Amino acid sequence: MNSAEKFNLISFTGKMKILHLSWMAFFITFMVWYNFAPLLQALKESLGLTTEEIKTLLILNVAFTIPARVVIGMLTDKYGPRAVYSALLAICSIPCFMFALADTFIQAAIARFALGCIGAGFVVGIRLVSEWFPHNELGTAEGIYGGWGNFGSAAAAFTLPTVALMFGGDDGWRYAMGVTGLMSLLFSFVFYHNVRDTPKGSTYFRPKNLGAMEVTSTGDFFLLLVMKVPMYAALALLAWKLSPNGVGMLSAFVVNTIYGGLTALYLYDCLHVWKVNKSIFSEPVPEIHRYKFKQVAVLNVLYFATFGSELAVISMLPLFFSETFELTPVVAGMVASAYAFMNLMSRPGGGWLSDKFGRKPTLLILTAGLAIGYFAMGYIDGTWPLWLAVVAAMACSFFVQSGEGAVFAAVPLIKRRMTGQIAGMTGAYGNVGAVVYLTVLSLVDYSTFFLVISATAVLGFVTLLMMEEPSGQIAEVNEDGSVELIDVAKA
Repeated sequence: MNSAEKFNLISFTGKMKILHLSWMAFFITFMVWYNFAPLLQALKESLGLTTEEIKTLLILNVAFTIPARVVIGMLTDKYGPRAVYSALLAICSIPCFMFALADTFIQAAIARFALGCIGAGFVVGIRLVSEWFPHNELGTAEGIYGGWGNFGSAAAAFTLPTVALMFGGDDGWRYAMGVTGLMSLLFSFVFYHNVRDTPKGSTYFRPKNLGAMEVTSTGDFFLLLVMKVPMYAALALLAWKLSPNGVGMLSAFVVNTIYGGLTALYLYDCLHVWKVNKSIFSEPVPEIHRYKFKQVAVLNVLYFATFGSELAVISMLPLFFSETFELTPVVAGMVASAYAFMNLMSRPGGGWLSDKFGRKPTLLILTAGLAIGYFAMGYIDGTWPLWLAVVAAMACSFFVQSGEGAVFAAVPLIKRRMTGQIAGMTGAYGNVGAVVYLTVLSLVDYSTFFLVISATAVLGFVTLLMMEEPSGQIAEVNEDGSVELIDVAKA
């Protein structure tokens, strides 16, 4: 590993080149994933969609990302980040072009559902960055990757309406969408030709099995099965939202078929977990090769509260400000964008704090701040000065996004060869959180919505007390059978 090479952000060689290309790839995936949010009005008028159909497209945009993050994580561990990220960028340009050419709601819905897959790109870079940076720089590097890449959604909001106007006419939005698809396709070639999975001389450790996550104790086996339930439950919740009880897009028969399919899929998933891990019931795993799955479970819960709330809040904040303070949509959008802007510094900040002061202490402080921040936002009303409401939202945003950075400062330190799978599951929990919070929002008022997020952050804080600070070394086995020890903390 190039640990001797200095951490220099303006450098474009060695590990810094990998970091820059990784966040650029992530930036493009998020730009494509959220390319239609700023163009909703033009899209609605052009295709003659109802408000309910627009809301349905918003739901479909995040639905496929939940299973996709898990699957892409597994593929990354097996085939390497270079091949997987390049393929994802190229393949996902197809549904992007399909969406740009859609003439009916059904065509748009199918394309949007498929585009949810590009939201899984984040997971690939987590593994790639962890291969190139030592443990004492890893939090900062992952934070920059996550924070700067995440800014793709804000960049889409600022630039795509202008691009649509430049092309002009009723089809301006189609050209703007098409441009993002073209960026994704072209960058897939740039990425493939400029990235290596590991520094020269380093081994890329692969999991023994692709089918399911490995665990190293019987207790962890059952905990893994429990932690898979919310991912399927979130997909069932999405189906319910599309049912006659929700927006009425799907018939009761179709929704019940989806419920049955999800149940069957979960049981099939459990069978795979059993096949991969059945040996632990007959012979214990040697101590040197063990890891604690509870570390993964804790990070899942924290990402549910951090990234889940970010996705939900970003989509409702403009409307919240516009209704609470009687602002025009443009002003409300600009005020709300302050929340997303924090990503540029907050997420790298959370990673840097983790490198400096330890993973667990940093997460405890940030999660406490998160709970207090959302609690305060629950009491914002029209009597507050606007500037104070904006300060409260930005302060809350700092804790949310620093928390995300701190979570992914810990993810690569659990088990190197499974980093993609662990990142995939944790990332999927962020989307599960978004689905749950957006469903809560559709049932309650704004104040209750913020207080519910605050309560889940308190739950995250309690869960966090069970986490152990990463220490010592991770043992991985080379292809020749020799054992390599990878540092995860200062000796």
